[in-house]
Amino acid sequence: MSKQYISTVNELIAGSVGGAAQVLVGQPLDTIKTRAQIAPKEMFKGPMDILVQTIRREGFFALYKGMASPLIGIAGVNSLLFASYAVSKRIVSPFPHLTLPQIALSGAMAGAANAILASPVEMFKVRMQGQYGAATDKRLRDVALEIWTEWGFKQGIMRGYWATVAREIPAYAGFYTAYEFSKRQFQSHYGQQVPVWALLASGSTGGIAYWLSCYPLDVVKSRIQLHQLPPISRPWTYINSELRSMVAEAGLLGLFRGLSPSRGIPAAASTFAAFELTRDFLREKTGV
Repeated sequence: MSKQYISTVNELIAGSVGGAAQVLVGQPLDTIKTRAQIAPKEMFKGPMDILVQTIRREGFFALYKGMASPLIGIAGVNSLLFASYAVSKRIVSPFPHLTLPQIALSGAMAGAANAILASPVEMFKVRMQGQYGAATDKRLRDVALEIWTEWGFKQGIMRGYWATVAREIPAYAGFYTAYEFSKRQFQSHYGQQVPVWALLASGSTGGIAYWLSCYPLDVVKSRIQLHQLPPISRPWTYINSELRSMVAEAGLLGLFRGLSPSRGIPAAASTFAAFELTRDFLREKTGV
């Protein structure tokens, strides 16, 4: 087998491990974030109220509601993301050390590819998180079957795809650029093998940049995926319409509902640490 093939396989496996770490660490905060985005304003007073009310009414494990979808799908999502990023870097430059603008371009390309799997995974997750402990709440398989039966693949399973693409492109441009910048700063002091805490810190920086780059578009995506009816206009038209609706409802701050409990810092930190450590382990074993 070629070295490039083995390297890609290593990226896929490490991406799966990083994805599992991301879900396990970040899901409770993601549930709070999503509910802040989609719940009626009168239902909760803020993120802390969402946390308290969710645990009180539905139990602690309700914070992991919708986890099955990303946990099942995140292996594919993160494998696709990290493999796409590795391929994108080779497309952008034949040289191994990319500049930060080249990193940003590679991240944007990887984000666009990642949306193919991220969109349906998040569609199911948002639908599960949009249930608040009523007797009529559905299980994941029931939600998936209902979406498929009523709307099919394009308008059901893939609803919100273009909003996801619009989110992922700037998100991963910022994500990888901030991560690489931070990691390179640590490498200038510690050498190529930086301490685990430095990987966590670099991942946290990437997570912050991710959400600052795209957060209003994440709110748009969540709302579109939760709507009873699929959008019927062109992608830019319905994305712009949703942004206008959010501003009309809650002002400019409405574009950032749920930002404070965002899972970005701990989830990104754990993702990159797990990814880098797993990839380094595989490189030692395979020699690639």
